[in-house]
Amino acid sequence: MTGMVSKNRIGDDYLSLHGRVIEELRQAILSRRLKPGERLVEGRLADEFGVSRNPVREAIRVLASEGLLEVTARRGASVISMSDEEARETIEVRALLEGQNARLAARRRDEDVLKRIEAVLRQGTEAVAAKRYDLLPALNQQFHQELAAAGRNRVLGDLLKRLRERTAMLFSPTDPVRQARNWEEHAGILRAIIDGDERAAAARAAEHVMQAGAHFLSSIHVPVDDSSPDLAVANAAKSADRPQKAGSVRAKATPRGRRS
Repeated sequence: MTGMVSKNRIGDDYLSLHGRVIEELRQAILSRRLKPGERLVEGRLADEFGVSRNPVREAIRVLASEGLLEVTARRGASVISMSDEEARETIEVRALLEGQNARLAARRRDEDVLKRIEAVLRQGTEAVAAKRYDLLPALNQQFHQELAAAGRNRVLGDLLKRLRERTAMLFSPTDPVRQARNWEEHAGILRAIIDGDERAAAARAAEHVMQAGAHFLSSIHVPVDDSSPDLAVANAAKSADRPQKAGSVRAKATPRGRRS
């Protein structure tokens, strides 16, 4: 594991030490520099970062609460690992919930939230154009957090938060083509929400999750189940309702929209 996490010794920078260690480890997991199932050894990480064990221990606690690490008495901390079946099932559930949340967002169209979503969308699109792929995992999480806020359903928002934490690795692609496609799909979801088109918003959000999940499963050579009802619904909407390019979205809610 030495040399796989950080090129710089964080202990040489005194600003927000705990936060830096947490973020460095989080990005190492999401970018898969730390592999599923890989053990984290506190002393080794402390030496590599140039810090004491306390910031490392705190980072492990935080990332375990986010669902990125699991801690057991026998093995200590290790990167979370999902079975193939569990990954498929989790992707299907998230697609269902993200679709319903997008439907509610299109119904409610909170202008303040929509402006925040558009701002994140713009940052993500610019990061893709600049090939700043290191910025995308955090921006992707932020986009979906704001999207959950747009649904204005606290119960659904809490469920989605837990599910996103559980599936963070599944939706952090390293392939530049897939990363660019993610932000095009984000733009399509936002366009449908701004238009008040509940059916298109739900279909695009479900399609986005299923396609991103399918990419992850194919990247680890797991067959994709094309018969999934969520994917079938999403694909049915494709021909009539293609996502717009990211640069074409304006966060201006219209007074009327189509609703299903």
